[in-house]
Amino acid sequence: MTESTNLHTQEPQPLQNDRSIFNLPNNLTIARILMIPLFVAIAYWPPAMGIGMPAISDNVIARVGMSEFSDSLLRHLLLTVVFVIAAITDWLDGYFARKLNVISAFGRFLDPVADKLMVAAALIILVQWHPNIIMAIAAIVIISREIAVSALREWMAELGNRTSVAVSYVGKLKTAFQMIAITVLLLNWESLEVIGYGLMVAAVILTLWSMFIYMKAAWPYLKQSG
Repeated sequence: MTESTNLHTQEPQPLQNDRSIFNLPNNLTIARILMIPLFVAIAYWPPAMGIGMPAISDNVIARVGMSEFSDSLLRHLLLTVVFVIAAITDWLDGYFARKLNVISAFGRFLDPVADKLMVAAALIILVQWHPNIIMAIAAIVIISREIAVSALREWMAELGNRTSVAVSYVGKLKTAFQMIAITVLLLNWESLEVIGYGLMVAAVILTLWSMFIYMKAAWPYLKQSG
């Protein structure tokens, strides 16, 4: 999902307008987490028909309503809709947190977790649908990068230098490519497959680039002894 917005050039303002953790931004984040089991359930239950097979084959576009394609097509459309809604709530919770000034420690913790869980779930499903080297490398790079950066942020926070690894423009761009690539591949249309893979390759490159930026910012602290 989007880069964590809990890293700013200054410490976040304390909660002012709402003492409850169940405010609108946090409720949107919780809803995004609850979408993950729904997302997985749609992908695997009842037993998937046509999972991993293109929902719309180029040579049967005109016959898309045929019964042998309808179940698979509906499944992929539902998965895509759930993923897109989750992506929208990711933007909305940050918007309302700033608009309503109800930033909370709970929200700052949960928001990036929700983002990473949904993306990881989608990538794992896509690897099963497309068991090839491109998808495998993409999933490994993206998930590994999130784990590494999360650990880096936590370590930098202990040193009191968390803002040294603040969100970069490249990080936001990589998130956009990730989300679009996953959305296109979830549709599982043959005619869009090349575009989906191209976007995923671009997302992997941007993921590695953003990781380099984070490591470069943290390197002066990493090389210190003691």
